[in-house]
Amino acid sequence: MRSTTDKYTYRVTWSDEDNEYVGLCTEFPSLSWLAATRDEALHGIEKLVREVVADMGTRGERVPEPMAAQGFSGMFKVRIPSALHRRLVMEAADSAVSLNRLVSMKLAITEVYEAPSRAHSRPTTRPRARREKQSA
Repeated sequence: MRSTTDKYTYRVTWSDEDNEYVGLCTEFPSLSWLAATRDEALHGIEKLVREVVADMGTRGERVPEPMAAQGFSGMFKVRIPSALHRRLVMEAADSAVSLNRLVSMKLAITEVYEAPSRAHSRPTTRPRARREKQSA
């Protein structure tokens, strides 16, 4: 049986600012773990999350549900300027697709081309759990 923390979304990225790998957990955006190797960063963030979840449990705090366990309807509302709305409706009509289909395609293309660049800048805006420097 897997624990809740095993179901969380973890990733490791490189931080030019720290010159180390950064372990991150989507469900705990304020936590991170710096390490010299990818494996150390992953194991560090997993251990940190386990400790935080245990602490939250003893304090009676609500523990975040893993993203993988959450249901998503596939719908969300977005407010955009009326001129952009008009332009998108005209583009959808010219392409013989629904506005929903056009926007879905545009979001999918944006995700493919822009997600990697956002991932690299993200660690610089987070509080970090620094690994302890071992004395020589």
